[in-house]
Amino acid sequence: MKKILSVAAALLFCGSMYAQNNLLNEFDQFGNAASGMGNNRYDRNGNPIDTTAVIDASTIPIGLKSWKVDNRLGTITEVPVDTLQHGFQNTNDTGGPTGHYTFLGNLGAPRISHVFFERKETSQFFFTDPYDFTVRKPEDIIYTNTKSPFTNLTYYKQGNGRYGEERFKAHFAVNANKRLGFGFDIDYTYGRGKYSNQSTALFNGNLFAYYQGDNYDMHFSFINDNLKVAENGGLEDDRYITNPLEMAGGRRTYNTYDMPVNLSDVWNHNTGYHAFLTHRYNLGFYRDVTEENDTIKKTVFVPVTSFIHTLSLDINRRKYISYDTQQNQEYFEHNYLGNDSTDITKHFSIKNTIGISLREGFNKWAKAGLTAFMSFEHRRFTLTDTLDGTAGRRIPTDHKENILSVGGQLIKEQGKTFHYNVLGEIALIGEDAGQFSIEGRGDLNFRLFNDTVRLEANAYIKNLNPTFYYRHFHSKHYWWDNNDLSKIMRTRIEGQLSIDRWKTRLKAGVENIKNYTYLDNTSVKYTETVNDESSVYYKNDVAVKQHSGNIQVFSASLCQDFKLGILHLDNEVTYQTSSNQNILPLPKLVLYHNLYIKFALAKKVLNIEMGADVRYFTEYYAPDYAPAIGQFYLQNADTKYKLGGYPLVNGYINLHLKRTRIFVQMYNLVQGTRGNSYFLAPHYPLNPRILKIGISWNFFD
Repeated sequence: MKKILSVAAALLFCGSMYAQNNLLNEFDQFGNAASGMGNNRYDRNGNPIDTTAVIDASTIPIGLKSWKVDNRLGTITEVPVDTLQHGFQNTNDTGGPTGHYTFLGNLGAPRISHVFFERKETSQFFFTDPYDFTVRKPEDIIYTNTKSPFTNLTYYKQGNGRYGEERFKAHFAVNANKRLGFGFDIDYTYGRGKYSNQSTALFNGNLFAYYQGDNYDMHFSFINDNLKVAENGGLEDDRYITNPLEMAGGRRTYNTYDMPVNLSDVWNHNTGYHAFLTHRYNLGFYRDVTEENDTIKKTVFVPVTSFIHTLSLDINRRKYISYDTQQNQEYFEHNYLGNDSTDITKHFSIKNTIGISLREGFNKWAKAGLTAFMSFEHRRFTLTDTLDGTAGRRIPTDHKENILSVGGQLIKEQGKTFHYNVLGEIALIGEDAGQFSIEGRGDLNFRLFNDTVRLEANAYIKNLNPTFYYRHFHSKHYWWDNNDLSKIMRTRIEGQLSIDRWKTRLKAGVENIKNYTYLDNTSVKYTETVNDESSVYYKNDVAVKQHSGNIQVFSASLCQDFKLGILHLDNEVTYQTSSNQNILPLPKLVLYHNLYIKFALAKKVLNIEMGADVRYFTEYYAPDYAPAIGQFYLQNADTKYKLGGYPLVNGYINLHLKRTRIFVQMYNLVQGTRGNSYFLAPHYPLNPRILKIGISWNFFD
C-alpha cells in the first residue's frame, strides 16, 4: 500500500510541475470525442467501447481528445474520454461491466466470455489471453491530446489487508505542442484471494507518443506485462460451498480461506515486452475552406497518397512453477520433466507491414480510400525438449516460422450517412500459407420521425491456421505435437439496429465454424480403496482436439433502457445457441439489469446514482480451468455438471463531485440463497459478500 501511495504522490507531483512550467502551446479547440455514444457497445469500426458509459458533454474538458490506432495500418478511431460517473462501480469487475465473463472468483483471475460473439481469436502467445481484464495490446492503447496536462488516478479496494483486493491505475498525458504528445499508463492489480493459494499480482504499464502533422503521422507505444498467479486447482469438494454444514459435521462452517483446495506451491508467471510503431508520410495539397456561416476562411491540408510502415515487436516468456508435493503428484497424470520445479516457454515475434494508400476525399470522385499492403512476420518459439526421452535431461529447442502475406483495404469514413471498411489478407509463403481473411463492416445513419436511426452490419470469412501452441506444446504435465491439424474456417454475419432517442439496440448474428479447435479434458480415471471402500478419482490431463464437422452459433441481444423522472432501468438480454453443446457449450440466456435513481444535489454540483444491478446466465456446462496451462477447457465428460442459474446482485452508490468519482458497493448481496452455489467455473466459487470502494480523480492542470 505504501508503494501505491508513493506512486500516486509522484504522479501528482509530475502533473503539477508540468502545469507550472506551462509546456503547452495554445492550439485549436477539439470537439467532443464522445458524441453519439448513446446506447452503443461498439464504434463504427467494430472496436469495443465502455458498455456502461452514458456521455455527458459537460464533463468533457475543452481541448481533451482520445483515440486508438489500428495495429496493422494505423487507422485512427476516436474513443470517449474516461470522465464518466455512470457504471463506475463496475469498472473493476473481472466478470465484466455487465457480467459476460466466466472467471475464477478472484480479482484479475483468468476469464473467458460466455457470450460467444465477444470471444477474441486465440493469439500466438495464448497464455495471456485469459488476462484481457488488465493486459493491453497496441490497439488498446489510448492516445490523448490535451490542452493542459491530464492525469487520472484511480484506486479500488475491497476486503481487509490479509484477504482483500487492491488495484491502482494511472493515466498521464501531456502535449509539447498541438501536434506532439506523449504519456503513460500504470495498472497494478493485487488480489490476495478469499480462498487459499489463488493470489494474483498483475502489473501492466505502457509509454506512448504520437505526432500528427500534415505530411507525417506517427504513433508509438511500449508495453510491459508482468503477471504472477497462484494456482489452487479449485476446491477439493464443492460441498464446502453448497452444503457447508455437512462438511463441518454440523458445527460451524468453514471460513473461505480454510477450505481445502486441490493444489499448492503452483504458479504461472507470464512476462512480456511489446514495442509498436506505425507511421506514414502523406503527399497532398493545401486547400482553402470556409467555415462559420461563410465568414471565416481556413487553409487545410488534403492528403492524396500515404506511404505506411508498421513495426510490431513482441517478446514473451511463460514460466510454470510446480513443486513435486504429494498433492500435486496426485492431481496430475504426467510429469515429463522430472523433479525440476519449473518449465519455460518463450515467444519472439517481429512483424513489418508496408503499404500505400490512395486517400479518401481528395476530390469529388474519390468516394473511398484504397490501400494495398504487404507484411512479413518472423516468429520464434522456444520449448523444452528431452534427449532420447530421458526425463531430467532437458534442452531448449527453437521452432521458427516465417510468413509473407499481402492484402488490401477499401474504406469510407467521411460523411455522416454511410461508412464502410472492407479488408482482405492472404498468406502466400510460410507456415500459414493459404491462410486468409476477408472482413467487412459498415453503418447507415438516417433520420426517422425526429430520431437518429443507425443500421450496422459486419461480416467475415476466415481460413485460419491453428496457433503454434495448439500445434506444439511441451511442458511438465502436458505434451503434444499435432502436425495434422486442418485450417479453421469461420464465417460470420451480424447486424445491428440502434435508435438513440429510444435507447434501443437490437443485434443478431450467426456464425459457422468448420474444424473447430479446442482444448479437451482427457483426465484419467483411477480407483482408490480405503477400508474396503472404493472411490473413483481422476488425474488431470489435457489434449488438443479438432471437430472436423460444422458448428453453428446463433446470437441475438437486446439492450433497452427506460427512464421515469429520476428512476432508471437499464436492461441487456442476450440469447444464444450452439449446435453442438458437447464441444462448444454456451448458456442460452445471459441477462443484465440495473435499477437505480439518479439525481443531483448542492446546486447540481454533486451527482448521485443509487441502486442495484443483477447478472444472470442460465445453466450450462461451463468451461473448466486447467491450471498447468492457464487455459479454459471442456469439463470431464464423465463428471461434468451444469453451472449457472445464480443471480449475482450488487448494491451500490455512485457519487460524482466535479472531477472526483467515488463508489461504494456491496458485492454478492444474495449470498446464501439456492444452496450458496455461486460458481462460474467448476470448483471455483465467487467471492462471498464483501464491501468494495473506488475513487477516481481527474486533474487537468
